[in-house]
Amino acid sequence: MSFELHVNGLPFDTEPRGGQCLRTYLRERGWFGVKKGCDAGDCGACTVHVDGEPVHSCLYPAVRAEGRSVTTVEGLASRDGELHPVQQRFLDAQGYQCGFCTAGFLMTTAALEAERGSAHDDGKLDDLPRAFKGNICRCTGYRAIEDAVRGVRHTERPCAGQAVGRNVGAPAGPQVVTGTARYTFDVEVPGLLHMKLLRSPHPHARIAAIDTAAALRVPGVVAVLTHEDAPATLYSSARHEHPTEDPDDTRVLDDVVRYVGQRVAAVVADSERAAEEGCRRIEVTYEELPYVTDPEEAMRPGAPVVHAGKGPEVRIARVENNVAGEVHGEIGSVEAGFAEADVVYEETFRTQRVQHASLETHGCVAYFEPKEDGGGERLTVRSSTQTPFLTRRALCALYGLPEDEVRVVAGRVGGGFGGKQEMLTEDVVTLAALRLRRPVKLEYTRAEQFYGATTRHPFTIGIKVGAREDGTLTAVQMRVVSNTGAYGNHGPAVMFHSVGESFAVYRAPHKKVDAYSVYTNVVPAGAFRGYGLGQVTFAVESVMDELARRLGMDPLVFREKNVIGPGEAMHSPIGEEEDLHIASYGLDQCLSVVRKAIAEDRSTEEAPEGWLVGQGTGMAMIATGPPGGHYADARVSLLEDGTYDIAVGTAEFGNGTTTVHQQITAGALHTTEDRLTVRQSDTDVVRHDTGAFGSAGTVVAGKAVLLAATSLAERLRTLAARHTGVARHLCVLGAESVDCAGRTVTLKELYEAGHALGATDELAADGHWGGSPRSVAFNAQWFRLAVDPATGEIRILRSVHAADAGKVMNPMQCRGQVEGGVAQALGATLFETVRVDDRGEVTTAAFRRYRLPQYADVPRTEVHFTETSDAIGPLGAKSMSESPFNPVAPAFANALRDATGIRFTELPVTRDRVWLALDRKARSADR
Repeated sequence: MSFELHVNGLPFDTEPRGGQCLRTYLRERGWFGVKKGCDAGDCGACTVHVDGEPVHSCLYPAVRAEGRSVTTVEGLASRDGELHPVQQRFLDAQGYQCGFCTAGFLMTTAALEAERGSAHDDGKLDDLPRAFKGNICRCTGYRAIEDAVRGVRHTERPCAGQAVGRNVGAPAGPQVVTGTARYTFDVEVPGLLHMKLLRSPHPHARIAAIDTAAALRVPGVVAVLTHEDAPATLYSSARHEHPTEDPDDTRVLDDVVRYVGQRVAAVVADSERAAEEGCRRIEVTYEELPYVTDPEEAMRPGAPVVHAGKGPEVRIARVENNVAGEVHGEIGSVEAGFAEADVVYEETFRTQRVQHASLETHGCVAYFEPKEDGGGERLTVRSSTQTPFLTRRALCALYGLPEDEVRVVAGRVGGGFGGKQEMLTEDVVTLAALRLRRPVKLEYTRAEQFYGATTRHPFTIGIKVGAREDGTLTAVQMRVVSNTGAYGNHGPAVMFHSVGESFAVYRAPHKKVDAYSVYTNVVPAGAFRGYGLGQVTFAVESVMDELARRLGMDPLVFREKNVIGPGEAMHSPIGEEEDLHIASYGLDQCLSVVRKAIAEDRSTEEAPEGWLVGQGTGMAMIATGPPGGHYADARVSLLEDGTYDIAVGTAEFGNGTTTVHQQITAGALHTTEDRLTVRQSDTDVVRHDTGAFGSAGTVVAGKAVLLAATSLAERLRTLAARHTGVARHLCVLGAESVDCAGRTVTLKELYEAGHALGATDELAADGHWGGSPRSVAFNAQWFRLAVDPATGEIRILRSVHAADAGKVMNPMQCRGQVEGGVAQALGATLFETVRVDDRGEVTTAAFRRYRLPQYADVPRTEVHFTETSDAIGPLGAKSMSESPFNPVAPAFANALRDATGIRFTELPVTRDRVWLALDRKARSADR
């Protein structure tokens, strides 16, 4: 049978495989702008046009495209390279962050615009919630996407040296909107083999036997790897600068499985289909073991032990009680503090599992490349990771390889949110690549992302607070239990961090904490935006609001009376962190923004008649970087053509750090951003970078870039003075040249002079920053909402967020980080939850069963930045990627309390829970 279709005007006659979808057909032919986000038509990242109609290509059979014209995002631009108007508007509005979903939004918008005025125009572009019902963005909060559709321009082109503080567009923007930005799997690797994982059907079992013979007989299967092929070394999948922060409780492939979904064996084949069939043919004999899914039960005597037999060398706090880590501390005497109080309030709060839901799933490709010196080959791992350097270190330790034998590189990463601060695929793919000496790829499905990756830690927080009649806090006590799941990875660190700044932000003479990170036989939890603070802040801010109400005080006045002030020490019962300081203070401004919003608000007029209306506030403090050191190296160089190169290790996944690094360098070298290129997230680029987590991209890597760029500016002035004989202080750097007392020396000429004078060392400079000392950032969120007492429906009437980001390096991008954080937190507040059954098996392993915020769910948040300048951060900047998440849930719960009179203590606050609570209240009132 003859087969032909046209893709972006080019003919293709290769017949699709039986059952092949259009998405894989297109990607196999190099159209990498078509993304895989969900496997099920839920996210829209794979949207293309078929004869002008937008379709989700993951659901569209490739055979149906026969004789048709297919357009992908790469085909939107004109043949001479002129951007489609929609592409230009997304570029001008910065209508993306990580960009993985952007092609889908572009293709949807372009198709709807093409229908305007035609008989097919149904007005969707005037009703964006309906237009984008089939598209999901996890990063932006959708406001930037709306602005792009409406033609609102935010990007600007500042003059030389004036980039800091301006809305400079992301360097990769043109590639993102044209579909040419290269994410992890957007590469062609000759001879590629595909890996699929057989996963455990049991919550706890010992593998008695594995028969792989039938799997190996499947045509195309090359190898089947089991625990017998894997190293016995124990390690942690968490990636931290200091590996001793995490318990070593994990094997690449283990003979004991501890949750439903744990990998049991890896099948490597010449196609995904063959690898999947190989997994089905493996016969495993399991010896089932007792299991436990509740952390309180797990700590009781006689409970099943999740990691039985492991010794103290793996750094588990109490193996026999399933306690991965714990912390206990007291300042003063809480017993005395509660005795002094006029009002005491005590409550228990619970938060749920949440999936990161980055649209690019976990995965990597490992292959061999010739060494530059011609001496054999070395392994290259291309991974969707936030931590390429730490992953290389871990792989080398696991397989006994020297670091110069392994290169780890991240392309553009399609979302992270902490979930990719883990080594979840690189270890087993490297095992296969080393064994077979062939390229191997493993890409998680969306379902695997739910039961084979990590989640946010579920917390139970018992909290008790006391205060005098005048509102002065006397005591705060908490008991915190975090469910870390089957493996500890980030468990102890998240637990420890959760009770740090959440305690320290309030003054009280008496404080006590008992916190536990507990193993259970469920999917492991890991790093997630806010790193434990969001869970505990939900409890702390809720009880502070409730205590103020019981004292008859304005909750804002109560907070202002008790929060720490500028220059004060931050006291937490877990001990003071000596390198943590209030290097700038914007909390008072944050609360003033809220007070002004309340005073001027008229959104109650928008509430339907009969609905209950309320308003509420939440606030949070967070350290601008993790403790114990977070290191970054950077190098800035003058190139032969008179432009500059920035080499920095941190990864870009929509956090905007690449843009900030460009802006910092442009300012230091008094040039324009178009004369700067950035090489990043590659272990070949610089000496070391701890990684893009802990909001360290600006305050750590940015500091290293600033030091390198400032040093290079001084070296170039010195070189120019030597070259011209003009005094150094008279040599002034410009965008393309140096003005030496009226003589113009182009940067190309200066480069040549450096070589001629034997001063090539003056053409580059290095910067290093160790992440210490650290400052703190503050955030406050305010909502006014309305509740329908008849149905439990909630409408957000107004959303206001105040952020203390220090010197805001890029207002447009920083605003996007805040909006994205608020949107993600609203999802966790309102409906997102990873559900597990009584065996610990995930039952929400698809987007359609796990609801993510869509365009219609997210309000347009008003973002206000304080006017502060940090004494520690680069050029006065502070971090702002994680912190907007933390005050959202308590602000929402406090507004709900104000509207309904009911204190909701468990997340998510779903519509049915609200209705049931209102119904119970009404029934009680009728009695």
